[in-house]
Amino acid sequence: MTLDDFRASLADAAPPALAAPVEALWWTAKGDWDRAHRIVQDADGPDAAWVHAHLHRMEGDLGNAAYWYRLAGRPVARGGLEEERDAIAAALLGDPVARSAR
Repeated sequence: MTLDDFRASLADAAPPALAAPVEALWWTAKGDWDRAHRIVQDADGPDAAWVHAHLHRMEGDLGNAAYWYRLAGRPVARGGLEEERDAIAAALLGDPVARSAR
């Protein structure tokens, strides 16, 4: 799946089969922060931590976000939230667009 496929799937009522961190990003893009947070809270690994960081950044809890960025081994994001979400989605999907964001 590419980032464009991911974006197109947002028109659907439910996500396609996705790894938990990407599914959390899908729900985030649909405006369901709570559902996205529950998904990554129950997932392990650096990808889930990266998405978890993004979610706490969205809510303005920058201290908590910084903790999750450290667990993910990623720098704290500084750009726009939608830009960051798309970069994370592309990276986790293996979309070539994301290779420069890694």
